[in-house]
Amino acid sequence: MIKSMTGFGRHEIVDDNCKIVIEMKSVNHRYLDLSIKMPKRFNFFESAIRSLMKQYIQRGKVDIFISYEDYNEGKVVLNYNQTLASEYIKYMKQMEEQFHITNDVSTSILAKMPDVLTMEQVEEDEEQIWNVLQKALIGATKKFIQTRETEGEHLKNDLFGKLDNILSLVEEVEKRSPEVLFEYRNKLEDKVKELLQTSSIDEGRIVTEVTIFADKICVDEETVRLRSHINHMKDTLFQEDNIGRKLDFIAQEMNREANTILSKANDKSISQYAIDLKTEIEKVREQIQNIE
Repeated sequence: MIKSMTGFGRHEIVDDNCKIVIEMKSVNHRYLDLSIKMPKRFNFFESAIRSLMKQYIQRGKVDIFISYEDYNEGKVVLNYNQTLASEYIKYMKQMEEQFHITNDVSTSILAKMPDVLTMEQVEEDEEQIWNVLQKALIGATKKFIQTRETEGEHLKNDLFGKLDNILSLVEEVEKRSPEVLFEYRNKLEDKVKELLQTSSIDEGRIVTEVTIFADKICVDEETVRLRSHINHMKDTLFQEDNIGRKLDFIAQEMNREANTILSKANDKSISQYAIDLKTEIEKVREQIQNIE
């Protein structure tokens, strides 16, 4: 299924530790241009985020917005240094025996001793954060791709309509070309009769002149190639991802054939058909710029 380069996706994950919201939007671009706006604490993951996105997206200017709420921020844990507490008790007993004094150490007193109880900030688990972030990114990307595919389907239908219009113009050129040649022969015969003032005409000379004229205005090769390009583009529209550049190349070739028809045209009708061809092909090229 073809994809538009215009898309939007959003995904949110909330658990006991954090809340992550991912929003993605994109517009047309010749290549893949990723712009990531995220908290500084996520800078470490930028390379991994870019690698992940390249697995799903080939072209477009994509803006990614990441917001993060840490529910553990400011939380602390209380650590009990049992070894140090034992040391305090051991030396207090030793002091009691050495100085014959009462050992009145209680739990509350021992807890106040330096470094027996300490408070530490809860450390971030980078692996856990990346797992949640990756899940959120994939969720947003899938919705983002879905909108691209929906828009891509609309583009495909529109392009098929435009290609049918181009084909109908090609048919008009093919229909008109023999008529131009026939009219030229009649005009040439009438002109010769007028000049010679006789009904006797050198048929061989007439045939030669008509043949030369026909060779100058013949657009059979151009219309055949245009038909081929139209069919090629229709077939390409049924292919999978990353067909935008290929379609653009085919459209350039179609425009080249239309220019040749216009340059060879020695007839008002064919000239107008060629101009209409160029107009329709340009509309196709504009739409193709939206395809990944």
